[in-house]
Amino acid sequence: MQENIINLIDENGIESQFEIILTLEAEGKEYAILMPVDEEEAEEALVFRIDKDEQGEILVPLEDDKEYEIVVDVYNTLMEEEGLNFDEE
Repeated sequence: MQENIINLIDENGIESQFEIILTLEAEGKEYAILMPVDEEEAEEALVFRIDKDEQGEILVPLEDDKEYEIVVDVYNTLMEEEGLNFDEE
């Protein structure tokens, strides 16, 4: 199994595999950008904050629109710096 593939369980108890395509830092916090492994045509990534608890790192879904926008802005800046921003064609 690849190191960047993780399993997440949704609120209905269904387990799905996701690939961690990028981790980044924004405003002193770390975030993970995930894409579903099973959905070949998935167009939208999921964004989670990486927090720590007594057992180690945990992924926390973003519930604040402002926090989400900050992460998306940092992601877009990184993609532009790497010449990988395809949305502006």
